[in-house]
Amino acid sequence: MHVQEWLDSVPAVAVYGLVALVIGLESLGIPLPGEIVLVSAALMSSQHADINPFVLGACATAGAVIGDSIGYAIGRKGGRPLLAWLGRKFPRHFGEGHVATAERSFEKWGMWAVFFGRFVALLRIFAGPLAGVLHMPYWKFLIANVLGGICWAGGTTAVVYYVGTVAEDWLKRFSYVGLAAAVVIGVASMLVVKRKAKKAQQRPAPEPEPVSAGE
Repeated sequence: MHVQEWLDSVPAVAVYGLVALVIGLESLGIPLPGEIVLVSAALMSSQHADINPFVLGACATAGAVIGDSIGYAIGRKGGRPLLAWLGRKFPRHFGEGHVATAERSFEKWGMWAVFFGRFVALLRIFAGPLAGVLHMPYWKFLIANVLGGICWAGGTTAVVYYVGTVAEDWLKRFSYVGLAAAVVIGVASMLVVKRKAKKAQQRPAPEPEPVSAGE
């Protein structure tokens, strides 16, 4: 069953809750098709008068912000032991080199990493927990989280609502293609991070300066 057909099978009021729930769980760290569900619901709002696009956008934003915040809290509470456990279970993805590279990325980009992570499928899953593990100040995380959620959820709802039937044709023909493209982009990004982490591990430590005899 297509996502839109599945949403058509539930009461209109329940669509708001389902969109918020799916997006919230995805932001929490569970891989779910939050973007496809949001696009499908926004398309329905352009075709059904009983689904208000403003309410839909608000529910999607709330799900994104709350889910990311819970993910942040889990990452903050789990801390380094959580990364160590993941490193033992998945050394290719959560090794020390990868964690060091992620820390440098957050130190370099800070709030922007959280903000733009909302627009990338795989980063939406990991941005919140990773920010918590790396102890990003919550006020910075919250600002970037709220602004990113508003721009992503509200912007997606508005664009799809006004595009209407064009979005319907795109969704039916390219939803899975878009998902596959997002996965390819995510894997490519992971490989780049892995390569940088490997180089960082292979970089020789600086030699100590020689001590003169008079000292």
